[in-house]
Amino acid sequence: MAKRIPLRQCIGCGEMKGKKDMMRVLRTAEGDICLDVTGKKNGRGAYVCKSGECLKLARKNKGLERAFKMSIPKEVYDALEREFENLEAE
Repeated sequence: MAKRIPLRQCIGCGEMKGKKDMMRVLRTAEGDICLDVTGKKNGRGAYVCKSGECLKLARKNKGLERAFKMSIPKEVYDALEREFENLEAE
C-alpha cells in the first residue's frame, strides 16, 4: 500500500500540495508569528507555497489573518518576506 502524503492548502494560491513542498508559518502560544522551517514547532500552523508570489497573495487576500483569526501587522509580513528571500538565496 502506498504511503499517504499529507496535503496542506496554501493560504496564498489555495492549491493543495504535499506538506514537504510547503513552508509552515507558525503562531506561537505568545502570539508571535515566525517561519517554522522544521515543521515541528508547537503552535498553530498555516502553510504557504515555497514561492514569494504566494506570500504576496496571502498578504493581499489576508490569508494569515483568516488562518490565525487575528490581525497581522505589516511588519510581520515584511519579516516573513525577508526570511523567504534568505531561504531562496540558499
